[in-house]
Order: sequence, then structure tokens, then C-alpha cells
Amino acid sequence: MDVLQHNREAWNRESSANGEWSIPVSEKIIRSARNGTWDVILTPLRSVPKSWFGDIQGKHILCLASAGGQQAPVLAAAGARVVSYDLSDVQLEKDHMVAERDNLDLHCVRGDMANLSKFSAGSFDLIFHAVSNVFVPDVGAVWNECYRVLKPGGDLLAGFMNPSFFLFDHDQSKRDDDIKVKYKLPYAEPDSLDSEGRRELEKSGRALEFGHTLEAQLGGQLKAGFVISDLYEDYWTDEIPLNLFSPSSIATRATKLNSNSGT
Repeated sequence: MDVLQHNREAWNRESSANGEWSIPVSEKIIRSARNGTWDVILTPLRSVPKSWFGDIQGKHILCLASAGGQQAPVLAAAGARVVSYDLSDVQLEKDHMVAERDNLDLHCVRGDMANLSKFSAGSFDLIFHAVSNVFVPDVGAVWNECYRVLKPGGDLLAGFMNPSFFLFDHDQSKRDDDIKVKYKLPYAEPDSLDSEGRRELEKSGRALEFGHTLEAQLGGQLKAGFVISDLYEDYWTDEIPLNLFSPSSIATRATKLNSNSGT
């Protein structure tokens, strides 16, 4: 199966249906961001600490696999020069629509988050990468590319799923009102699914998902050369029974050190 093409088509359908992550922000939110009042999320609920951004004015930011008319336009309205890079044509159209509507410094480019060859080394001051590497099989390639295109001293702000999230069948947990471990890590669709799960996946038409280990997520950033300086965890809604017991996602701030700092 061609994972990229499958997920591109799946996210185009999701965005066309105006899913949760595909509803563009209002003009009111953009006006507030221009006046200095704004927040964005890397994970489902918690706002990213402003200290993670530093002075955003004029900063060249890559919004990586984070399109949908939400995060990238807000960062542009707050004063950044933003490139939104996403696999989904329709998600990018949402960013482009807000940029045109509100005259924002935001440019849209389509592509695979694990391949940033369209950008030169050291192109960006900051990368904003909301939860999305769940849709790629090789997260190490994502971290390596992020490191390459960041300037020395630049920051990678990344959200990703807690690996424990993929131990469970959440639909079954809701049906049975019981949480039981079902899958092994790392998790990879469709291979990790039984025959019934594969039928449900095919019927739903949703994107293929991959549950990466902490070694791949945190260790992968370190192996790429980053220094992780901060992190936080986040929950989701109580629709997911696991939410009553454990955070479902993690956000990290990692820095590409200056060359004179030993990297």
C-alpha cells in the first residue's frame, strides 16, 4: 500500500468534511493575534507556553504537517513569516484561504513531512510540528530533516502521541466499557490489525496510523542532534476511556545548538 497517497486522500476527505482539525480560525482570532493575544496547540488541549517561541516577530517558521487553517495563520498574524508544509491539498487550501482573507505572510507548500528537500539547510528559525507523525512509518526521517532545515540555535516544537495510546482498541473499549491491552508496540497499520480491524479500516477510509515508541520519538530527536529542554503531557476528551487514566500526548521543545556549542 502507498501510505503517502492513501493518507493524502484520507486527509483530503477529512478536511473537505470540516473535521475537528480542518475548521479555519475566525477573523476575530486573527485580529486578536495581531494585537498580541494568541495561543496555539501542539497537542489536543493544552496551549504551547509562549516562552517556547521567544520573540516571534519576523521569525521564519515552518509549520510542519499542521495545516487546516488553524495554527499557521495564527502564528503569521502574531508576526511570524510562515511556511505551511502539509501532505493534504485541502488542508493547505484552508491555510491559503485564511492567508488571503486576512493578508498574512503565509505560504503553502505540499509535501511529505519526512522529505523536506524543497528547503535548503538552515532555512528556518523554528519548526512547529503539531501531532501528525502518527501518520508516517519512519519518524526518524522526520527528525533528521527537521534538524537539517533549522538554523543553528533554532527550535523544534513537536507534539506526538503517547505510545501507550496504541496499546488499546479505543472503539472496543467504549463498546465493552473496559480497557484491555490489545496491540504491541511499535504499532503500524494495517499490519498490526486483525482481519476485522482491517475491514473496519478499509470501510472508514481514514488515514493509516503508526504508534512510535518513546525511543523513536525522544531518542530520535536526540540522535538527530537536538537537545530537548522541556516537555509536557496532555489529555484528550473523556470520549476515550484511557483519558481517565493517562495522558494521551506529549509535546517537546528541542534546540539545534549553535556550532560553537559542540554540534
